[in-house]
Amino acid sequence: MNAPLNAQAEELLQKATLQAQIVHALSAHLPPHALLYQSEDTTPYECDGLTAYRQRPLVVALPETEAQVQAVLRSCHALGVPVVARGAGTGLSGGAMPDARGVTMSLAKFNKILEVNPYSRTARVQCGVRNLAISEAAAPHGLYYAPDPSSQIACTIGGNVAENSGGVHCLKYGLTLHNVLQVRGLTIEGEPITFGAQALDAPGYDLMSVVVGSEGMLAVTLEVLVKLVPKPQLARCIMASFDDVRKAGEAVAAVIAAGIIPAGLEMMDKPMTAAVEDFVHAGYDLSAAAILLCESDGTAEEVQEEIERMSDVLRSQGATAIAVSQSEAERLRFWSGRKNAFPASGRISPDYMCMDSTIPRKRLADILLAISEMEKKYQLRCANVFHAGDGNLHPLIMFDASDPDQLHRCELFGADILETSVAMGGTVTGEHGVGVEKLNSMCVQFSPEENAQMFAIKRAFDPQGLLNPGKVIPTLHRCAEYGKMLVRAGQIKHPDLPRF
Repeated sequence: MNAPLNAQAEELLQKATLQAQIVHALSAHLPPHALLYQSEDTTPYECDGLTAYRQRPLVVALPETEAQVQAVLRSCHALGVPVVARGAGTGLSGGAMPDARGVTMSLAKFNKILEVNPYSRTARVQCGVRNLAISEAAAPHGLYYAPDPSSQIACTIGGNVAENSGGVHCLKYGLTLHNVLQVRGLTIEGEPITFGAQALDAPGYDLMSVVVGSEGMLAVTLEVLVKLVPKPQLARCIMASFDDVRKAGEAVAAVIAAGIIPAGLEMMDKPMTAAVEDFVHAGYDLSAAAILLCESDGTAEEVQEEIERMSDVLRSQGATAIAVSQSEAERLRFWSGRKNAFPASGRISPDYMCMDSTIPRKRLADILLAISEMEKKYQLRCANVFHAGDGNLHPLIMFDASDPDQLHRCELFGADILETSVAMGGTVTGEHGVGVEKLNSMCVQFSPEENAQMFAIKRAFDPQGLLNPGKVIPTLHRCAEYGKMLVRAGQIKHPDLPRF
């Protein structure tokens, strides 16, 4: 009878001993206010924007200098202690969830813009600089930083590098990867490492696309050199209504097929527009089954021509109403709804889980209709918002996390969306990352051999697996157990997919 209690007590004793060792080691390098280990102090770090999963870290380190970051990494490496780097905590896949036996290292104090160079159209910034702050600093030079995730008012450039974030203008201007020239940081051993270069090419292997999107598993980012682009002379936005989601999906494909690359091309279904309109009063058509937001930017002549061409395409695809912004204030009002989709959903549900997968543009309507059937199957509501131009969807599944059954159904619902996306030719993530949320779904998309290759890259940078462990890449054991669970639950629908 006492064996489980004794085992639990032994585990608590081991954690307390390890915590004391970590605190002693880090106290030599950090001032007292930069080292947190009492539960009331570490609890605020127990999760990121994915609040369904929580874990308190043993210790939270808040370094203020690069030398302190280096010392934390070297100390943890010597102790064999995991390190999870954290920015603003706005991630939505649990990528910054702490390790129960490790250190969470907050880099929030690295928030300086080191240089804005209008001649090279670049900005050198520390990892904790907010996304929007870069554009604000560049504005006097007529420049801005193009990637604009919805959380740009709070999310940091270090986190954007970790997740390869995009935003509503990623269709024309690209993701973080396409807008970053150089990333400088430290390995788990505390050794300096630089990816990319200030020039068009870098000596040696081009590893920029390896580190951007690596979710803090390979190195700790400290400084980023980003590209800046000129602010367009004019931008106008079309709001197009459709009485059928299939027509809206086909309109997206038709715009791209016409050779038009809008500055932004977003889609929202009826439940999402209703939630948003009640929140920000953006002027959305609440009778529409779906709406598209299509933006054009450039010179006045370019914008006028492109708006006319897009309007013609949208009408030909069955748009029931088209409104074009007539002022900058109206354009921002149109976009305010899209930018506030997530907080708007939070007003109508105790909790929500924001999924993130990609599909071919031509399958937009198919996935929406499939999600509608899943709502009935799992008895949960779902509102949908898409980066429609590049097929990146963000279904928001609404549930109550205090009800274990609802959380379980939400997890199954999300996994079903991801598996269906893969079956339609897509991927399990677009810009939110894998984190802990999509580990099982990685078993669906990738074969054991492919996951083994990803682990090999991880080991090349971090042989002991101490940087953000247990994230992104599933183990063979995990995939095998997930496969057995799906078989027992009768959930395997696409046996042709590589798995397990």
